[in-house]
Amino acid sequence: MYSLEVNFLKDRQPEKTKPGKTPRGPAIALGDLTPIYIGVAIGVILPALVAGGWWFLEAKNTELAENIAKLEQKNQELEAKIGSINKIREETNKVKGETQALVTVFDQIRPWSAMLQDMRDRIPTTVQIENIKQIAPTAAVEGQPPPNPAGGVEITGYARSFNDVNDFLLSLQQSRFLKSTEGKITIAELVDAPIPPGLQPANTVLIKPPQIVKYTIQSSMSDVPASELTRELEQKGTVGLVSRIRSLQQTGVISR
Repeated sequence: MYSLEVNFLKDRQPEKTKPGKTPRGPAIALGDLTPIYIGVAIGVILPALVAGGWWFLEAKNTELAENIAKLEQKNQELEAKIGSINKIREETNKVKGETQALVTVFDQIRPWSAMLQDMRDRIPTTVQIENIKQIAPTAAVEGQPPPNPAGGVEITGYARSFNDVNDFLLSLQQSRFLKSTEGKITIAELVDAPIPPGLQPANTVLIKPPQIVKYTIQSSMSDVPASELTRELEQKGTVGLVSRIRSLQQTGVISR
């Protein structure tokens, strides 16, 4: 058999290039420019976004600074108003305290005219009062109840018998001007009845006087406020004090 050998490379003639022209590379497809456009777009948009965000933050900071300044101004105004209110409140409390102290003192008044009239209405006919003395309140002692600020009263006189003294004490214990639980007889003894000066002539024979009871009764004044004793005060003729108490009750300074 015969074999056919053909050498195409040997028989192929080299292609001649035209003078003045350089070989061209492969053409670039349009679709290959997309990454470039994306890069350009990112390079333009990103700085714009950064600049916009910075401007937005600056605007917000300015707005917040203005709001903070307004709030600080309002806070200063409120603090000034609160200071004025606190000052007025302190002055009001001070006036209330002074008024309450005055009312407390006023409410502890015990008119002696009313108390003497009350004793005059209660004393038996066989008992005579020689002297009435007010006892100052005792000093406070630690660990014990506070003493009665109104103090007490001491009554001395004469009675026909011991029973008459007891009757007088029981009658005084029913008075609202005195404390019923603290009335007591401290002295009760038989003595000669005193002769009034001028009744016994000097040149006559002395006659032994009859014996009577000399007594001393002590009691504490009632700590019931005067505003709760208006009925008793009015009955004893203390009209002026009752009128003032009722006037203070109408204004609300003293409770009814």
